[in-house]
Amino acid sequence: MSPSATGSDSTQLTLVGAADAAAAALPDRDIIIQGDHRHTYAQVAERSRRLAAYLHAQGLGCHTERSELEPHEVGQDLLGIYAYNGNEYVESLIGAFRARVAPFNVNYRYVKSELQHLLADAGATALVYHATFAPRVAEIRSDLPHLRVLIQIADESGNELLDGAVDYETIIAATEPVDLPVTPSPDDLYVLYTGGTTGMPKGVLWRQHDIYMAACGGRDINTGTQVSSYEEIGARAAANPGVKLMLLPPLIHGAAQWAVLTAMTTGQSIVFSPVVDRIDGAEIVRTIERERVAIAIVVGDAMARPLLAAVESKTADVSSLAAIANGGAVLTPQLKQQWIEAVPGLVVLDGVGSSETGTQLHHVSAAGFVSTGTFSAGLDTRVVAEDFSTVLEAGHDGLGWLAKRQFTPLGYKDDAAKTAATFPVIDGVRFVLPGDRARHLENGTIELLGRDAVTINSGGEKIFAEEVESAIVSHPAVADVLVVGRPNERWGQEVVAVVELVPDATADFAELVGHAAQSLARYKLPKAVVFRSAISRSPAGKADYRWAREQVTEL
Repeated sequence: MSPSATGSDSTQLTLVGAADAAAAALPDRDIIIQGDHRHTYAQVAERSRRLAAYLHAQGLGCHTERSELEPHEVGQDLLGIYAYNGNEYVESLIGAFRARVAPFNVNYRYVKSELQHLLADAGATALVYHATFAPRVAEIRSDLPHLRVLIQIADESGNELLDGAVDYETIIAATEPVDLPVTPSPDDLYVLYTGGTTGMPKGVLWRQHDIYMAACGGRDINTGTQVSSYEEIGARAAANPGVKLMLLPPLIHGAAQWAVLTAMTTGQSIVFSPVVDRIDGAEIVRTIERERVAIAIVVGDAMARPLLAAVESKTADVSSLAAIANGGAVLTPQLKQQWIEAVPGLVVLDGVGSSETGTQLHHVSAAGFVSTGTFSAGLDTRVVAEDFSTVLEAGHDGLGWLAKRQFTPLGYKDDAAKTAATFPVIDGVRFVLPGDRARHLENGTIELLGRDAVTINSGGEKIFAEEVESAIVSHPAVADVLVVGRPNERWGQEVVAVVELVPDATADFAELVGHAAQSLARYKLPKAVVFRSAISRSPAGKADYRWAREQVTEL
């Protein structure tokens, strides 16, 4: 069997088995709520069985077992999901798992060349996509000889079926939900492509059991106690009172998928906004009021700010909200404080993780205690030395790399060298190092400094982009900001901020830098500020640093 980092003798489980255990316990509870459309646990389970039967009938599945493969190799067909949030996305994930097909996320903002690269890199055999994206699929399908199964989800675009494609609802209606002659394995893959905002997207290969334990509710984050059977999963789901979770980021984002998979294996209900192509604050708060949503999931200031404006408009009653859960991008202390003041009793939950680690760090902000940047460590989170030689103890002086052991991915698809570099063995233990710099503080908490790929080296000093961004975005005229390095003959790199101002607000270079100087050392201050009408971010709200570098190098 290829290397796995479970580090445990517990029963090995699958995501689809966990979902079925919850569905058996709560068949009539709503699992997906979107506008006027509601789907129960039982309905989603049956529809995913119908999709699985169709995929299997097309010859898709597992062709080489995990035991015969290297960590970076794939022995299953891959199905891309190129779709907005909705029941179809969730059914496609679970349906693929049933057929032993590995699903993967497709960023719906990609242009032709990016989409072609992603699907070619994945070697995708099948694609589920919304009709609105059909013209993009048509442009590239001739360059993708392995892509032979196209399943099109009808939408308001009115785009006709592509030649050779089948309609999603037609195959759901026409295919019987029969038991398949294949049994999903804990070794079957869950594939998550990185965002590609700091480099080319890479396919991260997870065993289903490992991602279930790492990010999808398979174990208690405080004690480490693992779910040991499907019977236990069913009992746990049945005991859940039916907490409603509103998911705002698109399911192309790993953390959003993990939230859904956690919810559907623990008895929660998932609420999607009926407006899927943007953050419509007014529609979201109306939905929160109507469904009595308890937790809303956001990604950073870019998503939380317009939602807060809708809350503060008092157009809907959001008193049911107990928490805002954030991950994937920084939520600044100022915005957290505004949220806490706007919704009495609210707590803000910060989570840190990556495509390669699952969840790693967490932090809670509440009235009287608001901060950003320092986190409690997950059970398997460590900081390792810069030269990867050893694990650093709490209170160690200097920087290190954020790392995780146990329940980690197998590696990167078709990239043995990158797999070896990112998953080193340290003191006899296999770790994953996704590229974040950190300090392990004396009190045991971890100070997260930022991704090394966007760290700026100016005059020999390391400057972390997120720290500078937090200082600038706290200015009341700033709506959003990205900070990058630009080549400089004297310093090697100089700090440049790309700024989007609040509508009708004004601020110049001197004012913004003067404001940042109140919390930053002089060498960290931007040498230039570039103003743009809007900051480019992924649909999930994550920073697009490639775009930001283009803005500052074009000058």
